[in-house]
Amino acid sequence: MLAHMHNFAPVKKESGTLFFQNFKLIAAILSAAIIALSANAAETTDSISVRLSEISVTAIKQTALADNLPTASTVIGKNEIERLNVVTMKDASEIAPNFYIPDYGSRMTSSIYVRGLGARIDQPVVGLNIDNVPYLNKDNYDFDLLDIERIELLRGPQSTLYGRNTMGGLINIYTLSPLRTKGFRAMAEYSRANSIKAGASYYGRISESAGMSIAGYYTHTDGFFRNQYNGRHTDKEDQWSVRWRTSWQPMSNLTLENTASVLVGRQGGYPYQSVKSGQIAYNDTCFYKRVSVTDGLTAHWLLPGLTLSGIASFQYINDNMTLDQDFLPQPYFTLTQARHEMAFTLDLVAKGSKGPYNWLGGMFGFYKHSNMFAPVTFKETGIEELIIAHRNQYNPEYPIVWQENSFNLDSRFRQPVWGIAAYHQSQIQLGNWTLTAGIRIDYEQNTLYYRSNCLTGYDVMDATVPNHTTLYAKRTIDIDDRGRLHKKFIEFLPRFTAVYKWNNITGNNVYASIARGYKAGGFNTQMFSDVLQQRLMGYMGISQQYSPEQVVSYRPERSMNYEIGAHCTTPDNVWTSQIALFYIDCRNQQLTSFPDGSTTGRIMTNAGRTRSAGAEVSLTWQPGRQWRFSTSYGFTDARFRSYNNGIEDLRGKRIPYAPQNTFFASANYYLPLKTNTANMPDRIEFNVNCRGIGPIYWDDTNSVSQNFYTLLGASVGIVNKRYSATLWGENLTSMQYSTFYFVSMGNAFLQRGKPRRIGITLRIKI
Repeated sequence: MLAHMHNFAPVKKESGTLFFQNFKLIAAILSAAIIALSANAAETTDSISVRLSEISVTAIKQTALADNLPTASTVIGKNEIERLNVVTMKDASEIAPNFYIPDYGSRMTSSIYVRGLGARIDQPVVGLNIDNVPYLNKDNYDFDLLDIERIELLRGPQSTLYGRNTMGGLINIYTLSPLRTKGFRAMAEYSRANSIKAGASYYGRISESAGMSIAGYYTHTDGFFRNQYNGRHTDKEDQWSVRWRTSWQPMSNLTLENTASVLVGRQGGYPYQSVKSGQIAYNDTCFYKRVSVTDGLTAHWLLPGLTLSGIASFQYINDNMTLDQDFLPQPYFTLTQARHEMAFTLDLVAKGSKGPYNWLGGMFGFYKHSNMFAPVTFKETGIEELIIAHRNQYNPEYPIVWQENSFNLDSRFRQPVWGIAAYHQSQIQLGNWTLTAGIRIDYEQNTLYYRSNCLTGYDVMDATVPNHTTLYAKRTIDIDDRGRLHKKFIEFLPRFTAVYKWNNITGNNVYASIARGYKAGGFNTQMFSDVLQQRLMGYMGISQQYSPEQVVSYRPERSMNYEIGAHCTTPDNVWTSQIALFYIDCRNQQLTSFPDGSTTGRIMTNAGRTRSAGAEVSLTWQPGRQWRFSTSYGFTDARFRSYNNGIEDLRGKRIPYAPQNTFFASANYYLPLKTNTANMPDRIEFNVNCRGIGPIYWDDTNSVSQNFYTLLGASVGIVNKRYSATLWGENLTSMQYSTFYFVSMGNAFLQRGKPRRIGITLRIKI
């Protein structure tokens, strides 16, 4: 049946020349960029890849402009953010090459894939900082944010300066500062599925040296997918947030900023469609709700030849994910994962310079404490087909009958995690050369206290006499397992880079880098219910399929990354371009899978060894004040080098869930309007954009995949300095594509991408 699904088919045998065909395309694009470097054109107005001269004040650990950094980077400016309706990280997907965030599940699902690296659960491969404050939990990455000033997407390992879980890159999001912005701002948006967004903010000075801002935001949607079992939408959502920021400059060389935010959200989520039936149809309620509180304090002190900075934060998450985990109309089982988590971080940074020598060093520490309650409730069909039928086939003469219609496999966890790190980076300029070396020592302790219990019972029947079944015995199952698991990690994370500046033009350089990346290990808490189920089956004389030691923990993921690249800019900034080639050698890559058999959870496993090779190119052309064109393309060939999943050797297979190609193109034109009234529109803006992703392989055997697909978007807006009104559309061709696919209990499921959406957005600045 998969062969007949639009843009979703079994994998065909690949051509051996595909890798080289992609590199030919990259070479052609790069050649065009080099030719264009000699072009002369008119004045520019806006760019998706803005210079960092205005950013250096807030980017505490960056020691150079973006074009001088020895890494692939994409910076999305404020105008482009508004033009493309970017309010969350998922909206930035594909804009940067080889950067992909699929939109599926719920807001708890923030899977990020960069250059073949990524995983669906637990630790991320990309870090997130908002106004320099690090967010530790990937489950808290996905939320809408008002008044974004810019987004920096750095690809490649940032582990030396930023530590754990940044081996694929780093996302820096900066919001408007009350020291540089004043007045009232508001926005309202309406689109398909009764989707509403509304926000308001105020920026003002409370003294000559202090400013304050307050922002409120609300979103709602009725949802795009309907559960055929009950006729209700599965992905209805309501979310609201408040953000309060205070900035104070008690002295000209000292800046203090504090940002506090509260977010509350509830959504249905999980519109998983059965591949067999072609429908979303499940009987139990699915939802995800979250309350998060974040407070971050940043201090920045400029001294002669020295800069001192400190970033302290507090983060709190209270969330609940409840699933009909079989996603079928029959009552098999449900899962609840309710969690309370608190986290504290402290980062102390010092940097200085003397002549051609620059240095940066610091200390980082964090503490995170989680309490989680995660019961799996077995219901009638689950008891009958997953337990009773399995037991009775081993002993049909003495069949069993369960004493109740449902029972719980209860799991409770307490997990304190803490770590400390020291890091240093030295940089020296030798003529046109800039050489940099850095090292980080990272130490972490992760402890899991668990309690798994189950209290239920069954009757054993005597069926040895034909047509006469009698009660043989009553059995009680009383399991109460408690324990402690502990892991320690120590990592050395070096980085070496060389940059050569040519033509004496800022932003024109070639670079090479070697760096080590690191993603923390952990515990598979969702597998404790399966371990408990195996213990339950052991009570009935059926041997266990695996031991707890095999499934409840996974090792850290480590990589060595090699990259060469170039940044090119014409003197008038009409043409800008980037090119990067990379190779990643990864050990113990973390992969998410569903264990074989009648298990109920997901498990993080480690592949022995993988490698990822690819290329990226980005071009921006602004031939005049009214036109702007940009495009980016990323290619990744990510494969297993050494991995056996217990059934077959998967050497040479592609790594699942990471797209092979990403593509983005945007054309923008604005038409000036001659008006004599300040309140009348002064221009009309037109934009057409296209995103492309794929193919994506959905399993480690590469048996099914999502073919390459493109999504067309467009907008037209009337703009004034004080207001704008934009009519926009996304997925205008109604492309059918899948953002997620998995197999559970032998049943295949997928989630479709959102359909065509047309909406209008209004913005006011007073």
